[in-house]
Amino acid sequence: MDDLVVIGAGPYGLSIAAHAAGAGLDVRLLGRPMASWRDHMPDGMYLKSEPWSSNLSAPGGRHTLAEYCATRGLVAEHGNPLPIGTFSAYGMWFARQAAPEVEEVTVTEVTPQGDGFRVRTAEGPPLLARTVALAVGVMPFVHLPPALRDLPPAHYSHSSGHRDLARFAGREVAVLGAGQAALETAALLAEQGARPCLVARRSRLNWNTVPQPLSRPPLRALREPHSGLGTGWRSWVWSELPWAVRRLPAATRERIAATALGPAGAWWLRDRFERRVPVLLGHHLHRAVAVGGRTRLGLTTRSGESVVLDTAHVIAATGFSPDLARLELLDAGLRAALETVGDTGTPELSPGFESSWPGLFFAGLLTAPSFGPSMRFVHGAGFTAGRLVKGVRRRLGARGPLPGSTRTYDRAASGQPQTYLR
Repeated sequence: MDDLVVIGAGPYGLSIAAHAAGAGLDVRLLGRPMASWRDHMPDGMYLKSEPWSSNLSAPGGRHTLAEYCATRGLVAEHGNPLPIGTFSAYGMWFARQAAPEVEEVTVTEVTPQGDGFRVRTAEGPPLLARTVALAVGVMPFVHLPPALRDLPPAHYSHSSGHRDLARFAGREVAVLGAGQAALETAALLAEQGARPCLVARRSRLNWNTVPQPLSRPPLRALREPHSGLGTGWRSWVWSELPWAVRRLPAATRERIAATALGPAGAWWLRDRFERRVPVLLGHHLHRAVAVGGRTRLGLTTRSGESVVLDTAHVIAATGFSPDLARLELLDAGLRAALETVGDTGTPELSPGFESSWPGLFFAGLLTAPSFGPSMRFVHGAGFTAGRLVKGVRRRLGARGPLPGSTRTYDRAASGQPQTYLR
């Protein structure tokens, strides 16, 4: 029986597995490495966060994005957006260097068994684990507007469903949403020969400002500190004090998770978008009907006026809705038994990311109503990984390393595992 099975091999899963292996736990890591980044983001996208705040987490702060880029002659500088492809490649490099070998299997079921769990996969016999960490990313929680759900599948898609937008060249595409995914998807569509139109309920689009220099006069830095989630004290609190967010009342945490760091476009995207993409702001989608091979959208303005938009395809860049009810790989009885944060449908968690079911841990998007909005970003992996592994050790009753000893886990460039030193 393994000490820990980590399900999901994105930034959170890789970071947790690296810390678990570094702590000497028998850990297995299941999933496709960096799957969301490699499979569900179009070519040409850029990382919205600053490179210095986009590191995966390994013991000792090793294997950073800057280290990866420096060894390959790539630029990873503050104020210089990084291609998603470079970040995905960094994650794959991190997996080879810092984490246990990733087992590319599809997990189909996690069920309690005795004092632990049975983990079934589509590819082989079940695994037995004393503890499980679910770091499943965002894909189980894709959100689509209800008005689209009765359309034939070919008429609409979610923004996460596209690796290549070139197939829409020459066609009209309505993009729903007002966040970075919507704005960048629309800009990329226009640049690849499509005719996009952005439709948003919001009356105005929000754009992030150009980041301030890292080196600034002390008074200016004090007024507007940098953080992994942006500039300013509010962003600094969400970024640096997730443990404090967790101590707030559940209703307050629900509100923070729902409203903090709302939809906004990156500063470097604004000119590309505004030059080429028409917008319909303050329009609410209430109806969608297939008419032959096209889609007719019924929209309502804030003043109650009805507007009809005829288009060839609809891309909903409408985000993700974390909810345990949608996590079908988790045993239904177990899901129903979990304590949740108010009405969010997300698990209430201990300081070590353990749910109310002993030995079951969560990471990533599902933990935002417990620890705040940093859990929606790569930056949150650094806070999560070490604390979650400490929680696992407490659950297992594990002791720390012997005095004067060193425990490390690393992989050489050849991919061969190094040994533990005690």
